[in-house]
This record gives sequence, structure tokens and C-alpha cells, in this order.
Amino acid sequence: MKKTSLKSSFLLFLAAFIWGVAFVAQSVGMDYMGPLSFNGARFLMGSAVLMPLVAYRRKRNAKEGIAPAGTKVTLLGGVCCGLALCSAALMQQFGIMYTTVGKAGFITTLYIILVPIFGIFLKKKVPGKVWFGAGIAAVGMYLLCMSEKLALGKGDAYVFVCAILFTVHILVIDYFSPKADGVELSCLQFLTAGVIAGALALVFEQPTADNFIAGIIPLAYAGIMSSGVAYTLQIIGQKDMDPTIASLILSLESVVSMLAGWVILEQALSPRELCGCGLVFAAVILVQLPEKRRIE
Repeated sequence: MKKTSLKSSFLLFLAAFIWGVAFVAQSVGMDYMGPLSFNGARFLMGSAVLMPLVAYRRKRNAKEGIAPAGTKVTLLGGVCCGLALCSAALMQQFGIMYTTVGKAGFITTLYIILVPIFGIFLKKKVPGKVWFGAGIAAVGMYLLCMSEKLALGKGDAYVFVCAILFTVHILVIDYFSPKADGVELSCLQFLTAGVIAGALALVFEQPTADNFIAGIIPLAYAGIMSSGVAYTLQIIGQKDMDPTIASLILSLESVVSMLAGWVILEQALSPRELCGCGLVFAAVILVQLPEKRRIE
């Protein structure tokens, strides 16, 4: 494996680990404030954390004579990534209010299969193993989410929509990250997402300072680590990585989320749900197995 690929893989794994634990922070955060308030605050916090780094990098690049990335493409990319991120994160936050951390992590992981399927609209060929993996994932989702009454839980439905929106987010990052500065793109996407969620919170939730003070620990983890650090690692790591391979590594957050929910929140899954988790993760791995090359 090339050094660049190894470095990118490690950065993406760190992002996945941070996100897996962040499911717990998001769940605990709901004890103190609404989902709009939580996401607005965490994303604005993530943007604020990155602003000094953006200033430092611009000053360093100017001294070294490194030309800055195009302002127009960076601004457009930040807004587009922010819109996708805000929508996905809100669906995930609403979902976590009604389902367990472990289930939310595995349902979110479905973006690994959705990424290549969405590639159809970008005129990319979808291998047969992706369709086979989608079938396995569908069975896993049934075991994981459907009740004996054949009803999909409200929280699970929210998180499934979140998986679709995160698929869009990955593809948007894949388009803009080679054209823009990764840190500036990350900072702008958080600012965009934070302003949108924050404005909605003022209209629908009326948060108070006491809410944020009481929930400062989970909010700080979600804002500084999950937002400021992990999403930046994703953008930098994806810059030299195929988006489908990147989504495989990022999908490890589902395993981390299940373990974190079990260890920290004592949220156990039933044997049926664990079987569903296993099938979803097996589908995720299957989709990313390398193709056999023909020997001519």
C-alpha cells in the first residue's frame, strides 16, 4: 500500500472512531436541548475551532508561495457540503431520539451501499456484487429495524433518510475536495450547517443559555471532535481516496457506535438485532471486496 493511501486510510479510520463514540454524545445531548439547538451549536463550534487553523494555513502558504484554492469553488463547495451535512445530521439527531445508538450506527452505515448505487445517476457502472450486497443489507435491515407487527420504527426511518443524505454528502465532498482547500471547505460547511440549524432552533425550540451550559460535555465532544476534527479528517482523507473505498473505512463507525452504546449507555441489542447488524456489516464488506482481474 502506498504511503499516501495508508495515511488517508488512517485519517478516515480516526474519523470513523470519533463518529462512533459521537453517537453516545448525541444521545446524551438530547437530555439537555432539542436536536436543532444541539446541531446548530455543535456545527458553529466546529467552524469556530477551525477558523484559527484556516488563518494559520493561509499565512503559511503565502510565505511559501503556495497559490490558494479558488475562492469561488471553495465557497460553493462549502455551502453545498453544509446543506447536505445539515440535512443528514438533523435526520440522524431526530432518529437517535427514538432508537438506540447501536441501531442508528448500523442504519447510517448503509451509505456504503448507497454510494455506488447513486453512482448510476452519475453514469457509473454498478457491479453485480453491489446489488447482491444491497439484498443482504435489506434482510439485515428487516431483522434490525422491523418489529413483529412489520412496522418500521420512527427513529429507524429518520436514520435511514439520514443514510441517504450522507450518501449525497460523500459524493459532494468527492466532487469538491480535489478543487478546494480541505480545511477551508470543512470550516465553511460547518458554518453553513450551523447557521441553518441555529436559525431553525430559534424558530422552533427557543433554546436558553442554561441548556447549553448543562449539556456542554456532549456538545463539546460533538462540536470539537466529531465536527471540527472528524469531518476535517474525512475531507483530507478522501482527497486521495476512491469514494467507495473511503465509505468502507468510514462505515466502521457502526461497530464503534454499537460498542460505545453498550459500554457507556448499557444499550443492549437483542439476538435478532445483532443478527441484523451482522448482515448489514457483511454487506458493507462484500461491496468493497476487490474485483478479480482477468489474466490475459
